[in-house]
Amino acid sequence: MRFSTVPVLLGLAGPACASALARRQAGSLQSCPGYEASNVKDEGAKLTADLSLAGEACNAYGEDLTSLKLEVEYQTENRLHVKIYDADEQVYQVPESVFPRPGSDDCEAEESALAFQWMEKPFSFRVVRKSTNETLFDTSAASLVFESQYLRLRTSLPDAPHLYGLGEHTDPFQLNTTNYTRTMWNRDAYGVPGGTNLYGHHPIYFDHRGSSGTHGVFLLSSNGMDIKIDNTDGQFLEYNTLGGVLDFYFIAGPTPKDVAVQYSEIVGKPAMQPYWGFGFHQCRYGYQDVYAVAEVVANYSAAGIPLETMWTDIDYMELRRVFTLDPERFPLEKVRELVNYLHEHQQHYVVMVDPATWRGDYEAYNEGVSRDIFSKLPNGTIYVGAVWPGPTVFPDWFHPSTQGYWDDQFLKFFDADTGVDIDALWIDMNEAANFCPYPCADPDAFANKSGNPPKPPPVRNNSGRPIPGFPGDFQPPPTSQRLLVRQENGTDNWLGLPGRDLINPEYKIQNAAGSISNLTAPADILNYDGTHQYDTHNLYGSMMSIASRQALLARRPERRPLVITRSTYAGAGSHVGKWLGDNLSTWHHYKNSISGILQFASIFQVPMVGADVCGFGDNTTATLCSRWAWLGAFYPFFRNHNGFDSIAQEFYLWPEVIEASKNAIDTRYRLIDYIYTALHKQSETGLPLLNPLFFHYPEDLNTAPIDLQFFFGDDLLVSPVTEENSTDVSIYLPKDTFYDFFTHEKVEGAGSFVNLTGVAFTTMPLHIRGGSIIPLRAESANTTTEVRKKDFVLLVAVNATNQASGALYLDEGDAVEQPETSMINFSYDNGKLSVEGTFGYKTDLVIKSVTVLGANANSTGGGYQTEESAASKSFDGPISLSEASSHTL
Repeated sequence: MRFSTVPVLLGLAGPACASALARRQAGSLQSCPGYEASNVKDEGAKLTADLSLAGEACNAYGEDLTSLKLEVEYQTENRLHVKIYDADEQVYQVPESVFPRPGSDDCEAEESALAFQWMEKPFSFRVVRKSTNETLFDTSAASLVFESQYLRLRTSLPDAPHLYGLGEHTDPFQLNTTNYTRTMWNRDAYGVPGGTNLYGHHPIYFDHRGSSGTHGVFLLSSNGMDIKIDNTDGQFLEYNTLGGVLDFYFIAGPTPKDVAVQYSEIVGKPAMQPYWGFGFHQCRYGYQDVYAVAEVVANYSAAGIPLETMWTDIDYMELRRVFTLDPERFPLEKVRELVNYLHEHQQHYVVMVDPATWRGDYEAYNEGVSRDIFSKLPNGTIYVGAVWPGPTVFPDWFHPSTQGYWDDQFLKFFDADTGVDIDALWIDMNEAANFCPYPCADPDAFANKSGNPPKPPPVRNNSGRPIPGFPGDFQPPPTSQRLLVRQENGTDNWLGLPGRDLINPEYKIQNAAGSISNLTAPADILNYDGTHQYDTHNLYGSMMSIASRQALLARRPERRPLVITRSTYAGAGSHVGKWLGDNLSTWHHYKNSISGILQFASIFQVPMVGADVCGFGDNTTATLCSRWAWLGAFYPFFRNHNGFDSIAQEFYLWPEVIEASKNAIDTRYRLIDYIYTALHKQSETGLPLLNPLFFHYPEDLNTAPIDLQFFFGDDLLVSPVTEENSTDVSIYLPKDTFYDFFTHEKVEGAGSFVNLTGVAFTTMPLHIRGGSIIPLRAESANTTTEVRKKDFVLLVAVNATNQASGALYLDEGDAVEQPETSMINFSYDNGKLSVEGTFGYKTDLVIKSVTVLGANANSTGGGYQTEESAASKSFDGPISLSEASSHTL
């Protein structure tokens, strides 16, 4: 959220010096000798070797390490682990406390789908798919470089490869493979510019090779890096990291979905989310006071647009200080009235929490100091930066007391009886963001100069205008003069090699913020466990997210925590959801968001993901917001959010957006159990909630670059109109049977693009894939609580053989432990519908009707009434959801 206008430090050396240095170092790289393998021990399931420097050290960007270790494990039939590390095990490795390593089945080499092959001198290795004898990874393309502050490993690739992942980025979903660099160093990235490093660190890529298969490569590293992809001297992908070790997991697939599942076994299955979290959410940075928030709630109700959750940005804080309320604009008693009103109307409330804590005399800071949990510089002093409250300090998530401190802040400030009774949590600025440019010698002066904390808007006069639905005394007090005064106050292994230059490493990654310490916590901060931010920077956001999830569980142990974060690391989806940061209200960003949600849900295993609907920065338009309301309805996380310096964009502000959003939310809410079932499947198996087209049609390479369409779940093809103010769209239909979701018209795909014209701004092209059964609620409602009371209907979309299948997962919807659940499987075969599975969740709800799309059968039976139409046949129920049954339709 938000931005600041501060200078960017591009480095300490001038351009000519930097250029000369780069030329010298590039020349040194050419002379790097690589390593020689010896003492090779092959035990079948495991191979080890010593690697020694094979010649004179090149010391291109640091000191070459002379002795390394190689460890190769065939962990499962489809996963190969290859690790190259220093013999003394001093070099930093990602702590297992942050990223638990996956277990190993001790698979024998002959049982594996992959083969590891190596060359002794100069050492290189290949990973080969046995079934096709195809080389998937080959490091002989360049010598291995392993230095104190620089590692290089290059693999050759086929010409024009189809690569995906390596995020977070706003570049095309299928990565460019010519002169392309993907930098990973988490940063505050207002406007999410293309071609730069953004908020997340996910060094996993999928390499899709059509009919010969798909595989994945995951580098377990949190160090800053440039990953270069180019076709000079042959097609290649090259890792250039600032340190750490080479810790690779090779994933065999062979289908894209197989790779997704196998990757989830490494990083962890995604967390199941509360049912209500799939409702529609509203937020804005800049709601003046609690009454403005209440007015938005009332206006949505008056417009008849369902609103599940109201969010509040940092506006609620006193002078932007975390764990405070502004006593005049957001007084506690009125905030509690607002939250009680929402809860009484089956709605929810969420606020933002940032890591940066004001360095001043108040409880959150004083308690943190007393527990000694704030990040420190090497000299032992607490580091002070500058963020929204002014001078700020940052929790050290490695400190053993930080979790208890964080829990206690949540337990007190968010106490259900005496505090702000939130239902979920929003985390921002956790890269960590810091407005003060490095070295931030005087954070107080910088904060004053940059206007932090910003002066809040004045309290409004009591207009006497009632807010519909709220008590008569829920009114702002008369304006008072308020003086704003800022209070001044004056492991043993893997910790990282000593003697490194943590501030200015010789290799410069292409960090868009400049030096790696600029606009964040400095890289020489010494964590409690002895590691440094130089190595752990990219873990900071995820560690805060995990701690916050635990704090929510400490507060409400029985309820599923919904946490939406900005900064992520591999494995974050096991704990939290994600929004794509500070986008803009442009058609370009509207289109780019599709690539973003696909990256996180299908590649990175973070399925609870969305972008700010209608855009955060700049000014939206009615037509853009109408289209975005529909696209947002098919984000897993669906929230309208924008910035204080943009025009308001609540859906009720334009007549056409009212209609579009009502239609979109009605469609989403009727499909909410289909969505919930798909997330449950991903949380259990890793099969993605969102699917790019090539996941379903891997042998159709026409689908490989498509990033403006996707499958929601397995069976709904979403094809938004993406051109500005257009009512036409060209969509790709693979060779398969599809049905229009709204008209039920059957469409046979031919593996080509189809032009759709006259697509109104109040709708969106949506197709059901043949062979699927879609469970829907018979009606929508204003809240998900009411939706859960509605009966179901089934849409049976048959394939070419007149068959279809689908599933429905039912549970209580919000509890961590779900002792009573149902997983109901539907199958249709030439007129016969079977309902099977487990039926532990007790419900009186039924399937009211079944509509068979494209049915060939003419029979009726089982007491069902037939209604003939050109597109479908409908059958009245009821069908029980509490027991297995079979029905002739």
